[in-house]
Amino acid sequence: MIDHVGIDVGDYAASRTFYLRTLPAIGWDLVEEVMGWIAFGPPNQPVFWLRQATPATPPIHIAFRAPDRAAVDAFYAAAITAGAEDNGPPGLRDIYHPNYYGAFVLDPDGHNVEAVCHGAPTS
Repeated sequence: MIDHVGIDVGDYAASRTFYLRTLPAIGWDLVEEVMGWIAFGPPNQPVFWLRQATPATPPIHIAFRAPDRAAVDAFYAAAITAGAEDNGPPGLRDIYHPNYYGAFVLDPDGHNVEAVCHGAPTS
């Protein structure tokens, strides 16, 4: 299991705002800011770190696990509202497995950011 990951972003303020608006949909928030880095994750768990630097090229793919399909939908809606470009609306991606429910957006640096739930729908 990965403990944490850090990426470089071209516009720290834009990325900070983008992730502050989108990650709460999956239960993540701002956890820490230290020495030019900002970290998001569940409470007291800095998992996803960003810093101002030259972003990776080509852009990378990041998938955040969502607790349920409603959280995937909320993530996508929040991301689009925050200015993300659509890269695949919420829906089943049964090419991976029957319960793979994901949504894809492009963040301010063009990274393909996904929220995904692997569970069956809840009623």
